[in-house]
Amino acid sequence: MKPAVPEPSPPPEGAAAVLPPALSDAPIRLHARKNGFMSQPETQAQVQHAQPSVGSIAAHRPRTVAAAGSDLAPDIDADLDAYEESQVDGVQLPQGRFLDRERSWLAFNERVLELAEDPNTPLLERANFLAIFASNLDEYFMVRVAGLKRRIATGVATRSASGLQPTQVLEMIWARSRELMARHAACFHEDVAPALAKEGIHLVRWSELTEKEQARLFTLFRQQIFPVLTPLAVDPAHPFPYISGLSLNLAVVVRNPVTGHSHFARVKVPPLLSRFLESSPGRYVPLEDVIAAHLEELFPGMEVLEHHTFRVTRNEDLEVEEDDAENLLQALEKELMRRRFGPPVRLEVEESIDREVLDLLIRELKISEAEVYPLPGPLDLTGLFRIHSLDRPELKYPKFVAGTHRDLAEVESASPPDVFAVLRRRDVLLHHPYDSFSTSVQAFLEQAAADPDVLAIKQTLYRTSGDSPIVDALIDAAESGKQVLVLVEIKARFDEHANIKWARKLEEAGCHVVYGLVGLKTHCKLSLVVRQEGDTLRRYSHVGTGNYHPKTARLYEDLGLLTADPQVGADLSDLFNRLSGYSRRETYRRLLVAPKSLRDGLISRINKEVQNHRAGRPAIIRIKVNSMVDEAIIDALYRASQAGVPVDVWVRGICALRPGVTGLSENIRVRSILGRFLEHSRVFVFGNGGEPEVWIGSADMMHRNLDRRIETLVRVVDPTHRAYLNRLLETGMSDSTASWHLGPDGEWTRHATDADGQPLRNIQEMLIDARRRRRGTATP
Repeated sequence: MKPAVPEPSPPPEGAAAVLPPALSDAPIRLHARKNGFMSQPETQAQVQHAQPSVGSIAAHRPRTVAAAGSDLAPDIDADLDAYEESQVDGVQLPQGRFLDRERSWLAFNERVLELAEDPNTPLLERANFLAIFASNLDEYFMVRVAGLKRRIATGVATRSASGLQPTQVLEMIWARSRELMARHAACFHEDVAPALAKEGIHLVRWSELTEKEQARLFTLFRQQIFPVLTPLAVDPAHPFPYISGLSLNLAVVVRNPVTGHSHFARVKVPPLLSRFLESSPGRYVPLEDVIAAHLEELFPGMEVLEHHTFRVTRNEDLEVEEDDAENLLQALEKELMRRRFGPPVRLEVEESIDREVLDLLIRELKISEAEVYPLPGPLDLTGLFRIHSLDRPELKYPKFVAGTHRDLAEVESASPPDVFAVLRRRDVLLHHPYDSFSTSVQAFLEQAAADPDVLAIKQTLYRTSGDSPIVDALIDAAESGKQVLVLVEIKARFDEHANIKWARKLEEAGCHVVYGLVGLKTHCKLSLVVRQEGDTLRRYSHVGTGNYHPKTARLYEDLGLLTADPQVGADLSDLFNRLSGYSRRETYRRLLVAPKSLRDGLISRINKEVQNHRAGRPAIIRIKVNSMVDEAIIDALYRASQAGVPVDVWVRGICALRPGVTGLSENIRVRSILGRFLEHSRVFVFGNGGEPEVWIGSADMMHRNLDRRIETLVRVVDPTHRAYLNRLLETGMSDSTASWHLGPDGEWTRHATDADGQPLRNIQEMLIDARRRRRGTATP
């Protein structure tokens, strides 16, 4: 196999790595950790994150299903495990070799912002990326910043792997996020909004409306808005009201004309109403402007002196002590109620706010000045999701409808493919959203539910849609007498309410519903179907990198393997028995499973590439993940680079690995790709002496994935599939493909054009066009 980059000679014996001066001598004193669970006891505060979609990813709430963000979701759980590398071959790796993960996440969201700033991005997609940026940052503050503040307050926060003290990290977050939020607002006001206006989409304020428009909105206000508003006064008889997280609010100052006394009141902007109201065709005004223009209706007989918009972000992380919970479902429901009252971590205000009103908010919310973000209105640009939904296809990415995978149907037809018949002949490697989810994974489960020869279905559900055909198929299977086991991860962040609802619905239908293992989240993506075929039972399996979510499957890039391979079927049977019972199996045939074998399995394969290179055999490492944070994995990659092994890392979000450092990582390249689809798949390719070994699965390279979750990787054995995945990663890492490049200083540089100013190839558009060519609909 031809490596993607030349194989340099190993550094001279004893050569020292040269780190950027500002970071090379940062002291790091961290506790040792064995691969797998921590070797030292954890405090209660440290394990509360047993658990988010840049990645994104808030990414899974209805208003944030979009391509480049959070899960857009970027991975922002607290990584509390400490790590200290051990010497290997007598070589001590240098301190300061890890980039700061918080700065790296902010850099990820900056890449999202760059897509919004790019005039070559379709205009409504630019508005969408502005909304994604805002949604990502909301989730980041709700979870990551809130968790960091809590750990600082309780005294359990320690120096990060990058060498920064917790308070330094927090101050960096405040400063950097302030810069990015200002840039985000400028992009909207100075660039995107004027461009939208030129296309007939006017985002205006109340003062810009005509009298006719104002009259029309007054009627709308009286009929549909006024009845749901609740003004709350603040005085000795009325304490300062609770301000719910992420809600828009009006701080209103009124005066009693009789007494001359001024009073403060708060009016909440109803979250269930449309964020932007259409005043006339093509003209949209923020809802809070309409409310503010009619405050006299809410305070009759009073003089409205001033009003200001503000917004609070609260700690919305969960803390469920599973060991003490007799019923995890009930414990989680109680915690969800408590989460509504988490402490504030950010206060956004319009920059024109009166200082006395701001001081009152700071005092009553018990928030610091550093956590106040003055911005030009309107606040909360996640409302631009509403604008992106307008029916203006010429201002969006060209429409793409995925077709049936060619192995499942040689010719497109109205009848669904017989998935079981295909899998008896060959494995099928799916690549969503380029391959249809509904005619592959969904069809697989629907056929299993309807097939009288199917005896049992076992399924993991981490996230799914509210009207999920997957859930419907499982219910149909149970009601027809099949044995159905569903492992519902009810702690999937921000989908907890939905998952509780579906868990109960599945139980009522007769499914066996379990919630996994205490202290571990079940994040793996697995389906197992057991079918009677003559005198034998055959097992059919699906192992994926993404959730069983038909809607996000059209927006998230993911991989999945459908197979009837007996080894995979046996592995899934063993793993489901472990998840639902008391099995202690830790080794599998074609799976690597966290928290026991996945990290060790990957490190052993990285080390094997070092041996192959030293023996003169082909050696290369290619990895595609959402996040690269785990220090043990990163150190193994550093040592592979020091030995001369080329290492390519394609990461969407956070990356703590520092590439291109002389004597340490000069053989490592790191790239990031963001676009219309959220890059979500995880792929691991090892040269293996000329016979590439390829794995796909659910695990990112983070402590939470490798230590506190059930994750799986499956080995891909079909030579055609291995070649496809290797080409995919090679193409993504190519200098002729548009991407961001990570430098040794932690800075990302966008490479979108070549030396002549011509656009570099877009890998997502290449894959779309490849599917279109198969159907004879390729773009000219």
